[in-house]
Amino acid sequence: MPQFFSRTPVGGRRLSRKLGLHANNSQFTLAGEPFRILGGSVHYFRVPSAYWRDRLMKAKACGINTITTYVPWSLHQPERDVFNFQTQLDLESYISLVAELGLWVILRPGPYISAELDLGGLPSWLLQDENMRLRTTYPGFTDAVNVFFDKLIPKIVPLQFKKGGPIIAIQLDDSYGSYAKDNRYMAFIKEALTSRGVSEMLLTSDLSNGLKAGGVNGDMVSTVREILRRGMSINLYMFHGGTSFGFMSGALGIPSYKAIVPSYDYDAPLSEAGEYTPKYHLLRDLFSRYNTIMYNHLSLWDALSFTEEPFKSATPVNMENLPVNNKNGQSQGYTLYETTITSGGLLKSGDNVRDRALVFVDRRYIGFFKRNTLEMAVPDGEGKRTLSLLVENCGRVHRGKDLDKQRKGLVGDVLLNGTPLRDFTIYSLDMKPRFLCGWGRGVVFINGLNLGRYWSSGPQQALYLPGPFLNSGMNQIIAFEEQEADYKIQLEDTHDLGMTADIK
Repeated sequence: MPQFFSRTPVGGRRLSRKLGLHANNSQFTLAGEPFRILGGSVHYFRVPSAYWRDRLMKAKACGINTITTYVPWSLHQPERDVFNFQTQLDLESYISLVAELGLWVILRPGPYISAELDLGGLPSWLLQDENMRLRTTYPGFTDAVNVFFDKLIPKIVPLQFKKGGPIIAIQLDDSYGSYAKDNRYMAFIKEALTSRGVSEMLLTSDLSNGLKAGGVNGDMVSTVREILRRGMSINLYMFHGGTSFGFMSGALGIPSYKAIVPSYDYDAPLSEAGEYTPKYHLLRDLFSRYNTIMYNHLSLWDALSFTEEPFKSATPVNMENLPVNNKNGQSQGYTLYETTITSGGLLKSGDNVRDRALVFVDRRYIGFFKRNTLEMAVPDGEGKRTLSLLVENCGRVHRGKDLDKQRKGLVGDVLLNGTPLRDFTIYSLDMKPRFLCGWGRGVVFINGLNLGRYWSSGPQQALYLPGPFLNSGMNQIIAFEEQEADYKIQLEDTHDLGMTADIK
């Protein structure tokens, strides 16, 4: 059976959006499927926007599947009547980029975020009120929070998981258990979020005696290894720290006052300048052992729902005349023809299959047509059944007197017991980058670029991969496999062109 193998992180999988992130003891599910959060904090406001893609790609290449970030109120609303969500503070663009790269987001919108920022990310103009009680339900504070959330939350809501976005969870405030001046405060924050349309999982982050004031003993890599061994999720704060530019940094007050430096390197896996560290390479090796980068599988039939709408026709239509690609027809790839049959018998192609076709009844493989195989038996069965022909264009003749006879797909009638098949549903599977994805026969893509066909029968046993087709970080390999595969792809430094062979 045709299968698709897509080498993408778990975050890249196409999932049902009805069920978001849920917790069950120490385990999570996403869209009803087991999901391990391998999070890494990368603050958009501490990284130049020109570097966002680079840092996120490096996180993905390491095995991270979820990006966590704070939202600094003080930067987005520096004055009561001034809001800034542009350029470096364009939160929507940052989250959209995370989604583009196939990662999830846990958002931490505060309003208090700590994060070693001046006043913990709260705007200093709040202190103009001599009676101000920060992080409480004091009206002067809650009114200001409501004004900020009225601007912020509408930007977040469309980016939630259930609405097709990458945000799978949202945090309420930050470490309130260590502050706890008002037992009504967290309920206020929850209501402030949900009343504005936040519907994903809500969570808190706090210090715990069990974690010894927020940390664990031992070096970072061994600690992460133990957490993963226990099947738990994790977030690395920070994965990439960046820089607290300008006067962004706050200060420590205990045991004595100390100003915090601008560097937010944090001894993170990626340095302040975005360079790899030994810790990065150790983590990448560790994550790979826990299948955080994995092969995902879709059968052809499951993948059809992700293609363009099929075309219906009473008679067969060849590739070139399909109403696709702005009415320009289909040039290459595969075309799937499906119709209904009510009996078994002898199926004849009449040499109208160009060039090969895998044949299925009710999506079970029964045989194939090729240039010297023009008929096959269709097993008997009861009632209406679906007959499917997956037709491959193996390439048009490039010279000679038959150039005007190079139409592909089904170029004429296919007969069952002498009667032409009719009423087809036709899918154009042209294998463009938008189409999903020991090897038998198929096509390989690298980062959306088609390297060409492969076939175990030869002659060519390796596909050339040019260096410019590769990214410096994560690279995506997609293979459309007609038969079976062992999921292993090898990179070799020599070519294997084999010997010329005829297609039969």
